[in-house]
Amino acid sequence: MFGKDNGLLTDAFGRAFPYLRLSITEACNFRCTYCLPDGYKKTSSESFLSPQEIIRLASAFSDLGVSKIRLTGGEPTVRSDLATIASAISGLPRITTLAMTTNGYNLKQKARIFADAGINALNVSIDSLNADRFAQITGHDKLHAILEGIEDARRYGITNIKINCVLLKGINDDEWPDFLSFARSQAVSLRFIELMRTGENAEYFARHHYKGEEVEQRLQGEGFWLKPRGDSDGPAKVYIHPDYRGSIGVIAPYSRDFCTTCNRLRVTAKGQLRLCLFGEFGHDLRPLLQHHHQQGELKARIGDLLRSKVATHRLQDGMTGLTPHLASIGG
Repeated sequence: MFGKDNGLLTDAFGRAFPYLRLSITEACNFRCTYCLPDGYKKTSSESFLSPQEIIRLASAFSDLGVSKIRLTGGEPTVRSDLATIASAISGLPRITTLAMTTNGYNLKQKARIFADAGINALNVSIDSLNADRFAQITGHDKLHAILEGIEDARRYGITNIKINCVLLKGINDDEWPDFLSFARSQAVSLRFIELMRTGENAEYFARHHYKGEEVEQRLQGEGFWLKPRGDSDGPAKVYIHPDYRGSIGVIAPYSRDFCTTCNRLRVTAKGQLRLCLFGEFGHDLRPLLQHHHQQGELKARIGDLLRSKVATHRLQDGMTGLTPHLASIGG
């Protein structure tokens, strides 16, 4: 479906979709306790989209009005052809933002490569500002190198940088003052992400879920106020404070109004269009990614599929859909 005025993809509820989250791998080299505590396990059916398939997919979405593409994983930087993929996507005429979500493990070594490839926005996952605890959560003693990598990314021109933190009850929630201090002194957007229940983390979720609405209440109590939302913004509610250089976002998927502002579609590393992060099924686009002459059919298929997008997920009812863990689709 297409909007009459702006040419953007729209669904039956009038929501427009200028934003694509594109997973390019399910593999990850970290072992985060809330996602892949035992590490990534390669499967015999592993066959992720090729650079050619990814570029055809991105080109179709660009033609359909998408202006922002986020490369996700797993961990997208484990792909040796990432720079090739990024350069091709950033060269598409309608793409103004090419973002990447990363654990930052090689950011210090490759920040310039990422910037030269056209990546102009980064989300870096940092779940603790304490080096020992960071290592306990992720399985890697890399906090200081990641923070240095963020500074290198800024130096090479990537100034749109967000820090993602999954706030975990009993694990890192005692770092609240440290996180606030970080946002006070650093010109970055710190985003607290509410832990989401997936197919494999039910017990962990029950122990460590910290409600997003409680985070918002704490911010309001600290004197923060809600910033107006932009058309291409992601799911975060962004809070600002006059005494802070940075801002703080809250991604709270269990809030009642979370899905009303949905403006993004997702494609998995194997070419499935997911109309919802926690949907019950996906739609295989890969057969339509084999030749350039399939572009018309591919775009028509994407538009048709949007008619079946539902109004909201059912996380509140314990329905986590197809998502076994967040690395499988990039969050």
